[in-house]
Amino acid sequence: MATRDAPVPRDVERLLSTVPEWFGQPEANAEYIEAARTKETWTVRDPDGVVRGVSLVDRHFAHVAEIHLTVVERDFHGTGVGTAMLSAIEMDSRQRGVRLLEVKTLGPSHPDAGYARTRHFYERQGFLPLEETDLWGEHTPCLIMVKPLPGS
Repeated sequence: MATRDAPVPRDVERLLSTVPEWFGQPEANAEYIEAARTKETWTVRDPDGVVRGVSLVDRHFAHVAEIHLTVVERDFHGTGVGTAMLSAIEMDSRQRGVRLLEVKTLGPSHPDAGYARTRHFYERQGFLPLEETDLWGEHTPCLIMVKPLPGS
C-alpha cells in the first residue's frame, strides 16, 4: 500500500543506486535527492517499514499534479509498487480536484530499452504521449505524458 510520507532523501539515494541503467547520471541523481527533501512524497514500505518505492510530486497549479520522480527498488520491480504509488497519487489528486496528471520521461526517439518499459508502464496506467521536446538537451529527448482525470 502506498501512503503519503515524510521526506525520505536517504531512501531515494539508496533506491536510485539499485537501478543505475535508469538513474546513472550523478548530477541528475543529486538533484533528485535534493528534491526529495522538500517535494510531496509517496512511499511503499515493506512489513518491516523499509521503503521499497518512492514517488515525488509537484503541484504547479490546482488542476495539475506532476510525477517528478518514481523509483522502485530493483528487487521489487513488477510487484505492484509503482502501480500502488500511482494509484494513491491519483486518488489523492482527484480528491483535491486535480484534472490532469503529468509525467516526463525519456522519449521514444532515444533507443533505450529500459525507458521503453517505463513508457509502457505509464501507458498501461492511462497516460497518453503529448509531446517530445528537447527540454533536457539535444541527445536526451523528453516525452511529456498526461493522464486526464475525468470527474474531478
